[in-house]
Amino acid sequence: MHSFSFAVLVLRAGLGIMMAAHGYHKVFLGGRLAGNAAWFESLGMAPGWLHARLAAATEVGAGIALATGFLTAPAAAAFVALMLVAVVTVHRRNGFYVMDSGWEYNLLIALAAVAVAGLGAGQLSVEQLLFGHPVLTGWTGLGLAALGGILGGAAQLSLFYRPTATAAHPQA
Repeated sequence: MHSFSFAVLVLRAGLGIMMAAHGYHKVFLGGRLAGNAAWFESLGMAPGWLHARLAAATEVGAGIALATGFLTAPAAAAFVALMLVAVVTVHRRNGFYVMDSGWEYNLLIALAAVAVAGLGAGQLSVEQLLFGHPVLTGWTGLGLAALGGILGGAAQLSLFYRPTATAAHPQA
């Protein structure tokens, strides 16, 4: 095994496990789905019950897919879409810095996911096991992750995001 494949494994497994844990939290910890549904409603993402479930399922599914190196580029696109929606609905108004609940952390997650899609899943991946090589890598994987994620997030925002003028500035 080359250090490249190990480094990609560390990056995608770390990102994937982190995102899957974030989705798990929405379902089983804190306010659970009901609390998250109310929070999504307060952000202007209605219906909240739908977005809480979609966000949790996407975070868990894309997180597991990226962590295992299965459908890496589409999983990375889901990361980008999730982070775009998070930036627009929660973090944008707080500025750049994460210390103020800004969007810097979201940008880093999206960029890291796009980088993994461009690099490919590596030798230690489900794609390698199933196909003998990682799929949708290089410029194709990078483009799919970046453009697909931006389009997916933008579509969700344009279809569902309706912030109210009286909504508080919620923190993530």
